[in-house]
Amino acid sequence: MKNISKILLVTISCFFTINIEAQNPIIKDIFTADPAPLVHKGILYLYAGHDVATQEDTNYKMADWHVFSTTNMKDWKDHGALLSPSTFSWATGDAYAAQCVERDGKFYWFVSTFHKKDEVSQGGAAIGVAVSDSPTGPFKDAIGKALIINEMTTDMKYGWDDIDPTVFVDDDGQAYMFWGNGSCKWVKLKKNMIELDGDITTFKPKNYIEGPWVYKRKGLYYLVYASEGTKPEMIEYCTAKNITGPWNYQGIIQENVQNSFTTHPGIIDYKGKSYFFYHNGSLPTGGSYRRSICVDYMHYNKDGTIQKIIQTEEGVSRIK
Repeated sequence: MKNISKILLVTISCFFTINIEAQNPIIKDIFTADPAPLVHKGILYLYAGHDVATQEDTNYKMADWHVFSTTNMKDWKDHGALLSPSTFSWATGDAYAAQCVERDGKFYWFVSTFHKKDEVSQGGAAIGVAVSDSPTGPFKDAIGKALIINEMTTDMKYGWDDIDPTVFVDDDGQAYMFWGNGSCKWVKLKKNMIELDGDITTFKPKNYIEGPWVYKRKGLYYLVYASEGTKPEMIEYCTAKNITGPWNYQGIIQENVQNSFTTHPGIIDYKGKSYFFYHNGSLPTGGSYRRSICVDYMHYNKDGTIQKIIQTEEGVSRIK
């Protein structure tokens, strides 16, 4: 009987140890999606969508965008819902994928939501930009109108293709925005970050669906995106020697995620390591409309290609 008790005690202890050490998902008190990391003054900020759909809902309900921060990759502070579609007088609908970037001491939060039917647009997905002097706000509509409306892009014959902006400022100071569902679109931004600088270019990388993430590493440009996969989505990527292409397809780096049709990449280097953020539906009562952000390590080969992402419950180690 004593031996059985010892076995039970060891089993229970192991169970609690596993649960204490399991980091993913990194945010457990609300449902979060579409991660977008930013490093500023030694702090990693994470901009995220907020799923509020019930278990019975059969579509997305995304109320607002939250900001979280960490300095050790284990403890995450929630700075609250710092932006919502109601921030934009022209907007209606949900808070889809977004990314915040810093330039010249200001923080520009590019968001996707929907446009009201009015004299400017007949509705459909649109991209706006909010601005703040701080990574945690307060944020306000930077221009009082949408930066991109559905009428500006006509290659996809539906109203939800202008979503999921990612913004990158190159070494020469030129800023670019990539976005799109069904096709990938890009345009230059003026130095003020709130005006387009030229025509919109549309193209379709292999298996592209949505959720692009653009960055540069060691002189090579990366375009990482949610792909057709096996229906649910996977994450695939291309590389280029020039931000304007041509883009060379490199393959799948993340397989399907647990209990979610979608996945979404957010990639950052922080304190000497590379991190890959994504979402799945692994929290209790979670699912495709009640998602949760996770993070795992990202590794590169010597030629710059990306190794397959290993999805874990443990997540990443604490750092100083």
